[in-house]
Amino acid sequence: MAGAPNPLLTLVTGLPGAGKTTFARALAERIGARHINTDIIRSALGLRGRYDEHSKQKVYREMEKQTEEALRSGERAVVDGTFYREALRAPYRQMGARAGAPVYWILIEAPEDVIRERVSKKRDYSEADYAVYLKIRDAWEPLESPHFILQSGDIGYMLEKALRYLPIQNNSS
Repeated sequence: MAGAPNPLLTLVTGLPGAGKTTFARALAERIGARHINTDIIRSALGLRGRYDEHSKQKVYREMEKQTEEALRSGERAVVDGTFYREALRAPYRQMGARAGAPVYWILIEAPEDVIRERVSKKRDYSEADYAVYLKIRDAWEPLESPHFILQSGDIGYMLEKALRYLPIQNNSS
């Protein structure tokens, strides 16, 4: 959607296994946005299985770079990651302000038993298991920015709710 008149930055956040990536991918497709995801970037950088602070910073810097590029070119971006600490969230608010793009946060939640089941199965990119979920859950810093909470479930219903929240014109497709 290069050259789109209204860049938009949507950040999809939540704990591992909540359904962020499934939702973010569907939302990006629906609104014609670039989908940017921590796990996909980690794989592309050859950092699967590496979660030391240096590797995590490298992933987040690359994600910020890709997001900045999308916004500069007038694209909509749907960025998907846990964003469990304020320090990981702040650059995106600043980026949106620099690009003149509104920033919208969508927090995906799911019951712990659903998450436990999801993270027990192999997924395309995410390596987070239940222990990782617990670690991130315990380190979670409350999301202070205005945000919309979606319960993980039927993707069509989730998209319908999100499209009412986001400032998207002519969003039927």
